[in-house]
Amino acid sequence: MQNRLDLLRGVIHPWHHDHFGHMNVRHYAPFFDDACYHMWTALGLPYSRMLTEHGVHTVSAQATTRFIQELQAGDLVVIDGIVSRIGTKSCAFHLRMMHADTGALHATYDLVEVFFDPKSRKSAPMPQHIRDKLQNWLVPS
Repeated sequence: MQNRLDLLRGVIHPWHHDHFGHMNVRHYAPFFDDACYHMWTALGLPYSRMLTEHGVHTVSAQATTRFIQELQAGDLVVIDGIVSRIGTKSCAFHLRMMHADTGALHATYDLVEVFFDPKSRKSAPMPQHIRDKLQNWLVPS
């Protein structure tokens, strides 16, 4: 089993630029957020069915973006990810945004997802079935 999951591919457009001529920090978030939705499906746990099948869904509790190298219009990016931590009520993902042509690392994204019961509006224990699936992909740092 490969360690990293290929999650998203995209292109940087001129409207992503700021007055410095590179992609503005605000535009990294949508790329990484979309990749996180794909992460659940890649793990075999489609987010679209999480609530109906497991009675919980996740909410983002913390997201940290590290900007490494600027991107410009025309650059092609690929985002991959791993499960980096599994807790009792949460899990963490580590994603990388790389240049599709050169493989250069442009940004990383560390996300903590908390399992959430929408009825009680509180955090909830991670269902065992989800834990088992996540465990198959855990790559501890």
